[in-house]
Amino acid sequence: MTVYEYRAGLEGVPVTQSGISFVDGQKGVLEYRGIPIQELATKSTFLETAYLLIWKELPTQEELEDFEYEIRYHRRLKYRIRDMMKCFPESGHPMDALQACAAALGLFYSRRALDDPTYVRAAVVRLLAKIPTMVAAFQLMRKGNDPVQPRDDLGYAANFLYMLSEKEPDPFAARIFEVGLILHAEHTINASTFSAMVTASTLTDPYAVIAAAVGTLAGPLHGGASEEVIEMLETIGSVENVRPYLDDRLQRKARIMGFGHRVYKVKDPRATILQQLAEQLFEKFGQDKYYDIATELERAVEEKLGHKGIYPNVDFYSGLVYRKLGIPTDLFTPVFAISRAAGWLAHWREQLGENRIFRPTQIYTGLHSSPYISIDDR
Repeated sequence: MTVYEYRAGLEGVPVTQSGISFVDGQKGVLEYRGIPIQELATKSTFLETAYLLIWKELPTQEELEDFEYEIRYHRRLKYRIRDMMKCFPESGHPMDALQACAAALGLFYSRRALDDPTYVRAAVVRLLAKIPTMVAAFQLMRKGNDPVQPRDDLGYAANFLYMLSEKEPDPFAARIFEVGLILHAEHTINASTFSAMVTASTLTDPYAVIAAAVGTLAGPLHGGASEEVIEMLETIGSVENVRPYLDDRLQRKARIMGFGHRVYKVKDPRATILQQLAEQLFEKFGQDKYYDIATELERAVEEKLGHKGIYPNVDFYSGLVYRKLGIPTDLFTPVFAISRAAGWLAHWREQLGENRIFRPTQIYTGLHSSPYISIDDR
């Protein structure tokens, strides 16, 4: 009998070979296609970064302009998608709405020509273009308002902020948001990306692939963590309560949201950049009282748990940035999905290149040769 080694959560088990992104968790390194995340956060745009991830290289000026034009052209939603969203309960979570809408796109673009580059590009464009519109539309419609139509004269990040409020955002705020999108766009084989890859390996349509990834991202141990960080900071309430709160959590062996990472054993490089973004926002638009609580909590956790390699991850400061930009707490994870769609689509294309359906095995722990007991004797 073959003997398998079981590793809970597939920790450390390679499931693919990929050229999309690289992480060194000991040194705090993150690269997209070999380019350090710090470089992209400083010099790139989200759509340029998405192009790099999906098509393996930075675009020329003409290629980028064509890509941006296609995205602008496809931002609007079919009215039947909007009508469907009107039927969603107002109390529903935006991630559930987004998952349903992403899957519904497959009804309108159901041709699965996965070997046709034109079809593949069209799917990439539609998903990157329409996901922000879906998120913004549901946010307004659940309040009883009509969705705001996209503006073709605004960039990707600025247009999303505009669709949330029908107010043109401050260019500085739009740039901060764009950097946030870049930072969240890709991160090797995390849970949602693996979900996307498994779904893609069946050769289903890309809309089902993204819907599966959205459903996975929604969990509090993945994309939903940024929402719980804000809830945690609100619970703590003041700087004075930070250490008693932490001591209580440690005594109960409870999770501290926004800290620790399966890969990073130092501070997540994205958290470092997001903290800088938060400070820039506060300097321009005013302080957030929860930032002082967050920095004190980071200091306290480092003192008590730094020796175990537990430091802030990407979720710890992202919520503070999004709060200052006026984004509601329960939209933090959908915003994550807007960004991570670029990485999911990159892995979708890579999976198609050398596809083999995922079929892992298991270690059986049940009984053997058990008798069937008649219902009268049970």
